[in-house]
Amino acid sequence: MADVFNLVMLFCAAVGSMAFGVLTAYGLFRIGFALMRPRSARVTLKVGTQLAPE
Repeated sequence: MADVFNLVMLFCAAVGSMAFGVLTAYGLFRIGFALMRPRSARVTLKVGTQLAPE
């Protein structure tokens, strides 16, 4: 019975470590691509009123 319990614990540890690795890689790639994303320059617009010609 102890062997079965040890096998189940080993299997759970293996699945957990793979899931942690996948989530860590996902987070690193997400941060990397966010840093590489081109930023749009903010341009200030001067808004003025213009009268229609009469």
